Amino acid sequence: MAALLVTGGCVSSTLADQLPTMDGTADLAKLQFSPYVGRDFPTKVYWGDTHLHTAVSVDAGTMNRIGQEDAFRFARGEEVTTTHGLQAKLSRPLDFLVIADHAEMYGLMPQLLSGDQDILSTETGKRWYGELTSGDSDKVFATAMEIVGSLSGDEPPIKSDKAVRDAWRNYTALADKYNDPGRFTALIGYEWTAIGGDNLHRNVIFRGDSSDANKTIPFSQFDSKNPEDVWKHLAEFEKETGAEVLAIPHNGNLSNGRMFRVETFDGQPLTKELAALRAQYEPLVEVTQIKGDSETHPFLSPNDEFADYETWDKSNLNGTEAKTDDMFQWEYTREALKTGLRLGDKLGVNPYKFGMIGSTDAHTSLAAVEEENFFGKHSGVEPEPHRWEHVVIEAPDPKFTIKGWQQAAGGYAGVWAKENTREAIFDAMKRKETYATTGPRMTVRFFGGWDFDEDDTKTRLPAAAGYSKGVPMGGDLSAAPDGKAPSFLVAAAKDPYSGNLDRIQIVKGWMNADGKAEEKVYDVVWSDDRKPGADGKLPPVGNTVDVENATWSNSIGEPEMITVWTDPDFDPNQRAFYYARVIEIPTPRWTAYEAKRFDVDMTDEVPMTTQERAYTSPIWYTPKS
Repeated sequence: MAALLVTGGCVSSTLADQLPTMDGTADLAKLQFSPYVGRDFPTKVYWGDTHLHTAVSVDAGTMNRIGQEDAFRFARGEEVTTTHGLQAKLSRPLDFLVIADHAEMYGLMPQLLSGDQDILSTETGKRWYGELTSGDSDKVFATAMEIVGSLSGDEPPIKSDKAVRDAWRNYTALADKYNDPGRFTALIGYEWTAIGGDNLHRNVIFRGDSSDANKTIPFSQFDSKNPEDVWKHLAEFEKETGAEVLAIPHNGNLSNGRMFRVETFDGQPLTKELAALRAQYEPLVEVTQIKGDSETHPFLSPNDEFADYETWDKSNLNGTEAKTDDMFQWEYTREALKTGLRLGDKLGVNPYKFGMIGSTDAHTSLAAVEEENFFGKHSGVEPEPHRWEHVVIEAPDPKFTIKGWQQAAGGYAGVWAKENTREAIFDAMKRKETYATTGPRMTVRFFGGWDFDEDDTKTRLPAAAGYSKGVPMGGDLSAAPDGKAPSFLVAAAKDPYSGNLDRIQIVKGWMNADGKAEEKVYDVVWSDDRKPGADGKLPPVGNTVDVENATWSNSIGEPEMITVWTDPDFDPNQRAFYYARVIEIPTPRWTAYEAKRFDVDMTDEVPMTTQERAYTSPIWYTPKS
């Protein structure tokens, strides 16, 4: 091909000279210079919180005075004033937010505290108003506990369909106002909250705008305490309106063995129809948040040295029933993924074929879970010198009471989408192209296929190889080619505000021929010059945390990692799943920042360091038959 000669800004050669094969049949793709031309896959991870409560939630509203508008403003990066007068701002704006206020008596608290005459005309409303506005902190706390406890009944203590409808429509209009396609996505949602000790809560999220969401009102536990009825309600809503919705379970760790059972809510055998309904409407699970981490538990994964992370395992949600070992297998997501393999084989449908996200469950209106910027579970434990020892959840038995230091500063949802819009974010959630982090915004890619090789790790665009040669997180592999095992391309880059990376692991679960589910954690790439020991385990990465000054050094670990790993134990006849877990080096926990900031000495039981992490959605393998 002739060289181009450019003189005075004009091309001297003719087009025919430069492109002699361009006769209408040439392959134009081979003539493109830019590697980005024609690229049609997600190139950016968007960060958000799918689980935030404001003063509109009946429990949060007993103490929190920040409404939904300030919650949107804060998530978009603006500075707001907290309930107790502190100034608060995120280090970086979020890309999307779901304000998921409780469906139960939706919007009651702001109306009650504003002196709404319809609410105050009830005996209960008048008494609650007097106690909550008394200025007596003990009385306020006692009333708040009474209000939360009263939600366990079959009827709301104060019933006002008009109040719920008006509050819902005010919220959906506000979400439309703050939704700014390309810059910030305000997804509409609410939380269905089956009040009681065994946490079975779900966050319901709409794909569309207020014109869709206003065709219903939040489905509450007063409509039904059975999650199967939630799925049926959502299916009927979609059928009647043409809108799209999904639901996200959270805190399986506090369900006391009920979140991921193999029976129905009423204890009957699980049917194929119900399994399919759950798989359709619950494509994701919230695996980590302020109330602890639900990936796995040391009892279930004794060979996993990272299993005991921000563990809440003493009782159910409200501390009314002690935890027993037999409950764990029905609470944690890794075990649920294994249970799903068995159910998929038995029923022909896997109800636990879910992806993973993290979110906050903050009741402060502030999606703030960075370790050095953690505003707590509810407004009663905003930053102050002694919140580490204050009560977060009071249980009838004191040994189940949760103290401030037990809160986990986590998490966030990472979503791989083509653009920052409601539709793109929602669609990515439906296809499970998501991952959870415990707070840091590390970038993680995970692909599975049959032909990845070392050359695929030498590019700055691993996704180009990932999408062309395999499937992303949330995807499926099937019918292994003869003689081949699945290979996985995994890459991670640190959050610039957080610690270096210690290692990337791939967690595999599979089902043996006898129907027993197994698991194994593989270290696939790691930092520094460590060598696995005789037991196959890597030595710890080290620890540079200066607890007294709440600082650390990134002199260990790596800022980014990438590798191709092929399953050395693959059996093409066994169902399996694989997901990546990325571990950071140790960094200061929020308690260390608090001790430094307020110059307080905490007791020895309080952890001062953490190893933040990310969990990708799995990739599933299904045999030929």
